[in-house]
Amino acid sequence: MGKTLTLYTRKGCPLCEELAAEVCALLAGTGHALVPVDVDADPELKAEYGWEVPLLFDGDTEICRHQLNLPAFQEWLRFNP
Repeated sequence: MGKTLTLYTRKGCPLCEELAAEVCALLAGTGHALVPVDVDADPELKAEYGWEVPLLFDGDTEICRHQLNLPAFQEWLRFNP
């Protein structure tokens, strides 16, 4: 069973949409899933992350911020086949 990655995002954010598409393509066939979370829907998340979206997390571990960090993501995939 794969892991679930969290993508903190907001509506109308082109960088968020781009990162989501890139991550979905890289996760295809791995058994892992991506769950987008709109920070604007939760006052605590909005206060914590503000305009720092998109952010990609595995649990409490940040993988990427603002754009795909391909080496960091590939390292994550290597440890989470």
